[in-house]
Amino acid sequence: MRAAIDAAEQALAAAGITSAAVEAEQLAAHVLGIDRGRLRFAAEPGPDFYPRYQELVAARARRIPQQHLTGTAPFGPLTLHVGPGVFIPRPETEALFEWATKVLDRERFSQVPVIVDLCTGSGALAVALARHRPDARVLAVDDSPEALRYAQRNAEGTAVRLLEADVTTPGLLPDLDATVDLLVCNPPYIPDGADLEPEVADHDPHHALFGGPDGMAVIHAVAELAVRWLRPGARMAVEHDDSTSGATVDALARTGKLRDVQPHRDLAGRPRFVTAVRSDERHR
Repeated sequence: MRAAIDAAEQALAAAGITSAAVEAEQLAAHVLGIDRGRLRFAAEPGPDFYPRYQELVAARARRIPQQHLTGTAPFGPLTLHVGPGVFIPRPETEALFEWATKVLDRERFSQVPVIVDLCTGSGALAVALARHRPDARVLAVDDSPEALRYAQRNAEGTAVRLLEADVTTPGLLPDLDATVDLLVCNPPYIPDGADLEPEVADHDPHHALFGGPDGMAVIHAVAELAVRWLRPGARMAVEHDDSTSGATVDALARTGKLRDVQPHRDLAGRPRFVTAVRSDERHR
């Protein structure tokens, strides 16, 4: 088995995969049905292991995302179901999730908190926040029926409510006006025409990736929804492209109704998301 893993590492490295050693072990652990950390203690597998493992390695060498091969992706405390047709959640978004949990832990809500996750995709943020705060009312919105099928599966056992809707629709969901305590969003934000890795360009839904010529089309819509939906003093966070932190800060500030607009970096130190607070009467 060790020889097979070493050969897989070489094949993945030759295909341009920078984390070849880790991924070779992760795929082996997946076939064995164990955690990667237990590989060194695993008994020599039966003969069925090798053809299945070689099939997965060959697929990964063709730059099919590992998450599509295993059917799962980690996100914070969760293991999410993913596959073709839904955006694969990235570790970078976990920084936004950590910020949101601190808001939920710190704030004193006068009633059950209302959380909205826009462009939810697989439901990563919505489900993670619902599990962190089981008493909250959580609404997850996406316009892709295919993505929502994954989100529905991931949300099983939680109180997350799913809604198929386009967040750029004018006047969307007026019943939410001035009722939301926390709004989060990981929207399509990559500028059109950006050069992407094959795993992203060929396998993530383009509709979940690209946000117009400057990557800001959906972010502007989210800012307007935040102004309408957030209670005075409530908070929001929206993820953005590495190159558009300043533009996102400007988009939120220009509404005139969002204060304390702050850029944040992800766990790797790159500009990743912007937060703001809905103004109350004293700050308008």
